[in-house]
Amino acid sequence: MLTTPLCHQLGIEHPIMNAPMGGSIAGPELAAAVSNAGGLGALGLGALPRSFIGEQISRTRALTGKPFLGNLIIPLIRAGDLDACFDAQLPILGLFGGDPRPFVAGAHRRGIKVVPQVTSVAEAVAAAEAGVDAVIAQGVEAGGHVLGTTSLAVILPAIVEAVRPLPVIAAGGIADGRGLAAALAFGAQAVSMGTRFLASAEAAISDAYKQRITLSHAEDTVLTGLFDIGWPDAPHRVLRNRAVTEWDDAGCPSPGSRPGESAIIGRVTLGAQAIDVVRYSIMPPLPGFDGDIEYACLYAGQSCTLVNDIRPAATIVRSIILDAQQILAQFS
Repeated sequence: MLTTPLCHQLGIEHPIMNAPMGGSIAGPELAAAVSNAGGLGALGLGALPRSFIGEQISRTRALTGKPFLGNLIIPLIRAGDLDACFDAQLPILGLFGGDPRPFVAGAHRRGIKVVPQVTSVAEAVAAAEAGVDAVIAQGVEAGGHVLGTTSLAVILPAIVEAVRPLPVIAAGGIADGRGLAAALAFGAQAVSMGTRFLASAEAAISDAYKQRITLSHAEDTVLTGLFDIGWPDAPHRVLRNRAVTEWDDAGCPSPGSRPGESAIIGRVTLGAQAIDVVRYSIMPPLPGFDGDIEYACLYAGQSCTLVNDIRPAATIVRSIILDAQQILAQFS
């Protein structure tokens, strides 16, 4: 079995987690499927209605008896969000986009592990000094919100060395067994994959969005600040679509002067709440999206080059573990 000390620490079998993609993209069905397959399932709780956070955690508990992580976006945390996680007895708290120090003691008092995402050696060292249980090192290849500027192959071994023996999870550009084997060789103890799990049966996005990922390549992604309504000044990697192209053609104007600013481009339902999606919103096309994905936010990482089909999450976990085992066996 391919396992690491972090697997034993977290109570999982395989060193794979799905990225905690926000807006409920990584919902209970995806998180539970990954956990039940032996990995670490992750919920994207950022930007969800407050009342929906506890429901997502409770539903995941109903679908799996295995450990899972729930992630909050630090700049978007509102009063009551953390309490909702604590009240629902979230096993592992993930954090993104800020300083994790204010959250560690409260989580640990409740027996909750803390795993923040970091993008530099300095951030990783500060998190380690705060007493977190592991860190996720994000490379610039990643999809979704990307706060670092360094490739994973460079930042990962630097962070591993700087925070040793704290476990490090690798994120960015990984979508297959070769990526897992490489990350382990760099010193990571697990990998976090977003784009590969976007194209899974359980990911809570529209079918058209999933198909778009399978047809795309790294060159089709762009790191931008364009989709900022809901979270300004937060760079993100997305697939180039008409919204990006028309903004480029207009000379990349500032917010307030962009083509079609504030136009409603579709509607989604989040929980029981119907939400109008405006152009340049951070909201991606969720299931049942009624609108034009050419103007929606299509998060995806450069690993889309390696994602050519839509599979059940459990199948993804098993195939990546098998491939990585075969690759690593060649060098044993």
